[in-house]
Amino acid sequence: MSTLGDDGLPLPAAGPDAVSGSGAMRRPAEAGATADAAADAEAVAVAVGEMRFGDHLALAFTGDEERYAVLAAYVRDGLRRDHKIIYLADQEDADAVLDRLAAAPAFAEADVDVREAAADGRLAPRPVIEAFMASGRFDPDGTVELLGAEIELALVQGYRGVRITGETSFSLRGWPGTERFREFEHKCQGAFRAPGSRAMAICQYDRRWFGDEQLRLLLACHDGLVRVDDLHDDGVLRITPTFTPPGLALSGAVDESTLPALRTALAVAARRDGHLCLDLSGLAFCDTEGLRAMLETRTSGDGLDRQVVLRSVPGYLALMLRIAGWDRLPGVFVEEAAT
Repeated sequence: MSTLGDDGLPLPAAGPDAVSGSGAMRRPAEAGATADAAADAEAVAVAVGEMRFGDHLALAFTGDEERYAVLAAYVRDGLRRDHKIIYLADQEDADAVLDRLAAAPAFAEADVDVREAAADGRLAPRPVIEAFMASGRFDPDGTVELLGAEIELALVQGYRGVRITGETSFSLRGWPGTERFREFEHKCQGAFRAPGSRAMAICQYDRRWFGDEQLRLLLACHDGLVRVDDLHDDGVLRITPTFTPPGLALSGAVDESTLPALRTALAVAARRDGHLCLDLSGLAFCDTEGLRAMLETRTSGDGLDRQVVLRSVPGYLALMLRIAGWDRLPGVFVEEAAT
C-alpha cells in the first residue's frame, strides 16, 4: 500500500512510536514522530554522544539552554575526534554562535577551544543564506550536492569525518524554493545513509516556530530525535537533564550504590535558579535516603527555598511519601503517575 502523500513524499506512520516515513530507523523505538510526542521521545531519543556516521537526526528544542547543551557536546566531541564541523547559522552571526558554544557547560573543562578551532578551519560557522540561497533560490538537489561536496573536500583534507548542523527557521520565511524544504530533508536522509558514509547531521527545529503538523512531517524525514547526554548511566541508574521544565529525569534504581551519583546530579541541578522538576516515571526502585536527597533540594545553595516538583511518582514512592508525611512538606508538589 502506498505511503506517499500528495507531494510525492513519504508520510509518517501513525502513532507515537511511528518510524520515519523514509525507511526503518536504526533505533525503531526511539522515534517519536509527532510534535505532541516529541517531549516524551526525549527520554528515548539518541544521546548526542552516541551518534554515529550516517545519522540524520533532528533536535526539536524549546529553548536555547537545551539547544546549546546538545550542540556544544556535538561540536566538542567532533573536535576531539578530528571531525570537520560545519555549522549553518540563521538567527545569529558566526561570532554569536561561537560565544554560545564556548559558554556552554560542555566546554567548561574541555580540552579544545572553540575560537581556535574556528580560526584554523576545523569549525566552520556559516550563514544559511550563503550556503543554501547563493543562487537566490533554494534548490533541494543543488543543496544536497553542495553538502556532499563539502563532505568530500573535508575527507580529502584528512579529516576523519564530518559533522553538519543547521538551523531550519529560514524555511519559514517564504524565500523562493523553501516550500520544498521537506523534500530537501528527505533527500538528506538518503544521502547520509549511503554506504560508507563518514558524515552525520543534526537539523535544528525550534518547536515554538513550527506548527504541530508541519513539525510532525519534517521530523519524519529524519532517523529520529537527538537529546542531551546523560549526566550518569551505570546500567543501574540513569540521570538525564530536562529543560522544559528544568530538572532531572531518573530511570532505574536509587540505592546505596547509586546514591552518590544522584547527590552529585542534584547538586549540579540545584545551582540553577528557580524551581526543580524531578521526573520519576522511570524509577523502578528508590530507597528512603534517595527520596530524602531529592527533597533536600528544596533549599538552594544561597539558603532560599524552591519548589520541588516530583513528577509521575510511581505508586510505591507515593506511598512512602504519604507514610513519612513528606508529601505535605512546604515546597513539595507530588504528581503521581497515571494508573
